[in-house]
Amino acid sequence: MTPKRILVLDGHPGTGSLSRLFSDSYAKAAQAAGHEVRVVHLSALAFDMDYGEGGYANPKPLEPVLQTLLDDLEWSQHLLLCAPMWWGGVPAKLKGLFDRVLVPGRTFDTRNPGFGGLPRPMLTGRTARVIVTSDTPAWYFRLAYGRPLIRQLRGQILGFIGFKPARFTWFSGASDPGDKLAGWTRTVEQLGTRGM
Repeated sequence: MTPKRILVLDGHPGTGSLSRLFSDSYAKAAQAAGHEVRVVHLSALAFDMDYGEGGYANPKPLEPVLQTLLDDLEWSQHLLLCAPMWWGGVPAKLKGLFDRVLVPGRTFDTRNPGFGGLPRPMLTGRTARVIVTSDTPAWYFRLAYGRPLIRQLRGQILGFIGFKPARFTWFSGASDPGDKLAGWTRTVEQLGTRGM
């Protein structure tokens, strides 16, 4: 196995969550397997989530924590994102992080459009794994809602900037995992060991 440069992003805005547990478990297993790992906890980042009046011509300046995260994304070969599903999507602070840090000229190129006139991804050659915690079973989320969170993250966010493939691991019953928690944690550790 070739060691990878892995960025672990705990996408939960709180400090005591399954996302935090899984992020730390993954990182520890990945480091033990020889991967180089950087860990970012969303709860520790202070930034303005609102892009406001910023645009391509007058981008809103990045706070230092966002600049560091952007540097980490460029450094990484693989991204592990852990996040809960709230109201069918990611938490507002995580969406605000995407809005602010995924900037043109660093993550996608609007000046040299690709197929169909779409901006070209600038972080190609990278992969991603998203671990989602939810109370909604994966089968119900797929059949009843069409998996909008997965489509958004895979196609309109991660794939748009070059992280392909983006694979998903879904843990449902997250409010009261009970005996399932130990098995979930082992799964996460195995993914970390393999850098997947």
